[in-house]
Amino acid sequence: MKHFAVFINPMFGDKDSIFELLLRLLEQEKSRNAGSELLFYGDLAQAEMLRHPVIPIDFSAEKCSAEIDCILVFGGDGTILRAKDLALKTGAPILGINLGYLGFLSESTLPEISRSIRDLIEGRYSLLGRMLIECTLKRKGQPPITLEALNDAVVYKGSNPGLINARIFANKRYVFDMRCDGVIVCTPTGSTAYSLAAGGPILAPQMKAMVLTPLNPHLLTIRPLVFSAEEKLTLRIYKLTEQAWLQVDGANICPIQENDEIAITASKRSVNFIKLNNRSFYRILRNKMHLGK
Repeated sequence: MKHFAVFINPMFGDKDSIFELLLRLLEQEKSRNAGSELLFYGDLAQAEMLRHPVIPIDFSAEKCSAEIDCILVFGGDGTILRAKDLALKTGAPILGINLGYLGFLSESTLPEISRSIRDLIEGRYSLLGRMLIECTLKRKGQPPITLEALNDAVVYKGSNPGLINARIFANKRYVFDMRCDGVIVCTPTGSTAYSLAAGGPILAPQMKAMVLTPLNPHLLTIRPLVFSAEEKLTLRIYKLTEQAWLQVDGANICPIQENDEIAITASKRSVNFIKLNNRSFYRILRNKMHLGK
């Protein structure tokens, strides 16, 4: 690997430290291999911000004008979610460099980045594919809206002080009705995020499954469910007195109206993540979430 896209959390304050780090990496590689150097690409705003080490490129273009081997994401888990679209466009895997709090999806840190880049150059890494879900909002008389999520799709009541009503189907077969604050449908990657906070189970990231987790259901008999990735989930919203919202990977997408349907399936696409070491998923759970302590 030699060509890296640089994707930085725009809220990160000390961007000069990343600038100095990339310059240092360029100099180190030049001293090791005369005539061969790393290439770092950033979007137009980042290239202006980081100056010399980053080559400007229009990430919003339909096709990137450079061959990208890997996407270096400087930030936390939320920044990695925002980098998902670039990974899908370029086909490049993601390496997360944690600048946030939990950093559950990150594989490296700023002090480790020099060694991590060296591992990538020399091929000492593996790839872990993470499934996406495809979420389609269907409304009578309007074209459907379809988006992909790495973490989750959420229907929630917004500013409505009351509960919303949701009817759940799996492969067109009725599952149950519930009155609740909302519904989360997540991937195995998203099972350690919002769904976990709402009482959902943790799934290993290599699994192919979806978790449906109710948000504060009116009945205690309504519990989270795990569905096969081969199933199609349908959420039908009814008896809606005030506007609800559809949220995908933490971003509000559009308001939900009475009788809207949200269809959720496993996407045919996936996002690859770089794995640099032998730390197991369960070790990460123990270290990051203090599992069992």
